[in-house]
Amino acid sequence: MSDNKKRLAVFCSGTGSNFRALFHAIIERELPAEIVLCLSNRSQCGAVDFAREYGIETMLLSEKQFKTQGDFARAMLRALREHRIDLILLAGYLRKIPDEVIAAYPDKIVNIHPSLLPQFGGHGMYGMRVHEAVIASGENRSGATVHFVNEEYDKGRIIMQNHVPVLAGDTPETLAERVLRCEHRLYSDALEKLLTGES
Repeated sequence: MSDNKKRLAVFCSGTGSNFRALFHAIIERELPAEIVLCLSNRSQCGAVDFAREYGIETMLLSEKQFKTQGDFARAMLRALREHRIDLILLAGYLRKIPDEVIAAYPDKIVNIHPSLLPQFGGHGMYGMRVHEAVIASGENRSGATVHFVNEEYDKGRIIMQNHVPVLAGDTPETLAERVLRCEHRLYSDALEKLLTGES
């Protein structure tokens, strides 16, 4: 690996569709980065399976393994430092990042959220809950937001957004499919922007 490539960690909890989109975007766009670590709080999930298939190191790290939140945070920091991580990408990671980790990686932790923040964000707003709330509100558009992570849920500085229509007759499931396609493009575009120093 070339020395000028950024070393990325991707944090996942689920199927890993955004992880896969980012992985392929790095190759197809020849971005100056390499995913060197997949960290998950779940031992069995699609993201971990994908990482193993492509020879990316995986790590299970969960609060349940530690007596205190401080111990958990220190273990996460140790893993990031051992892998010399430059940038952390959250891709369906359903746990809050410890404040100590955020402080150690200012503007180096990025998340994607399935709505146009600041709308429909905050604690407990993830996955299908977001799409249900969008439809219930009567909004005529939704979308995705890539943002830096700070100590508050979904309140970090926005990097990029893109919108999709909410169509008559949409269910949370049909809207989720449309937003997810938007996420895959947007997250890859945002990563390219970060790596080329345009953010």
